[in-house]
Amino acid sequence: MSASKGIPASAPMVRAPAQRSIAGWQRAAIVLLGAAAALAPIWVLDSFPLFQLTMAIIYAVAVLGLNIVTGYSGQISLGHGAFFAVGAYATAILMAHFDWSFWATLPVAALVCAAIGFCIGFPALRLHGLYLALTTFALAVAVPQLLKHRALEGWTGGVQGLFLLKPDPPSWLPLSPDRWMYVVVLVIAALMYLLAWNLIRSRIGRALMATRDHPTAAEAMGMDIASLKTRAFAVSATITGVAGSLSAVAVEYVAPDSFTFFVSITLFVGMVAGGIASILGSLFGGLFVVFVPNIAEAISRSAPGVIYGVILILFLFVMPDGFAGLLRRLWARAFGPRG
Repeated sequence: MSASKGIPASAPMVRAPAQRSIAGWQRAAIVLLGAAAALAPIWVLDSFPLFQLTMAIIYAVAVLGLNIVTGYSGQISLGHGAFFAVGAYATAILMAHFDWSFWATLPVAALVCAAIGFCIGFPALRLHGLYLALTTFALAVAVPQLLKHRALEGWTGGVQGLFLLKPDPPSWLPLSPDRWMYVVVLVIAALMYLLAWNLIRSRIGRALMATRDHPTAAEAMGMDIASLKTRAFAVSATITGVAGSLSAVAVEYVAPDSFTFFVSITLFVGMVAGGIASILGSLFGGLFVVFVPNIAEAISRSAPGVIYGVILILFLFVMPDGFAGLLRRLWARAFGPRG
């Protein structure tokens, strides 16, 4: 007897539960709401809170660059503060000594950081794990000292640094320089995030994650791991260098002591708190590294470092996979697991 004879003809077919997904109009609504929320601070916040938010977005771009090489490529870097400093000084030197506009310095800063990142990617091929972390950490320690060296003091300003001016808004736009700077940072950050989003979802991005998870299998399938890792370092350094360039103009000042190794540690903390291997998590990482120290100082002016450490430990205890992991769980609960 065939198996079909035991099933009544009128019996309903059992279907697998369909995964809920958001429609196109819902996606458009989310994008519009996000854009409105991003532009609202221009009219809502005063100058200093708006400056803090501007710096949070800049740090979010820097954390995004670190996430490309560490989160998606699997190479631990504790030296991205060096790329941040190089991008800042590339813009500062061109603006202070050659009277370039900020817009002209931005691609130069990106190209310089890309070249340095590509060169650093080669020795990184022979180093893994903690050894690579220590090597990049040495870079973060060395760069501020090089910026103070007498051979470069005429260009970098030495320990006194260089002073800059924010770009003026267009005459037809009724915005102050601080509000215009926020708009500039917001637009450039959106472009960097779009670049990273397309990269991760491309063939190169999938290859990066394959080399991170199963390097032996990826090499056996014909992937050029050396080329992928050096490119990842170059792209990562480019994005972080753009963030450094934005930081120099937003603060209107650069000095070697502003780019100590603590910047690299701060970016690493932001990446972990926001979510490793998460583009959206990098945004929350930038917010974390700017606003959580302010919260800690508001709680205790005598020992803000202790409060900051307690907040960080509690945050990682509650959300061990970062803020992005919390969002993924909430999304799965609301719309079902992503297919």
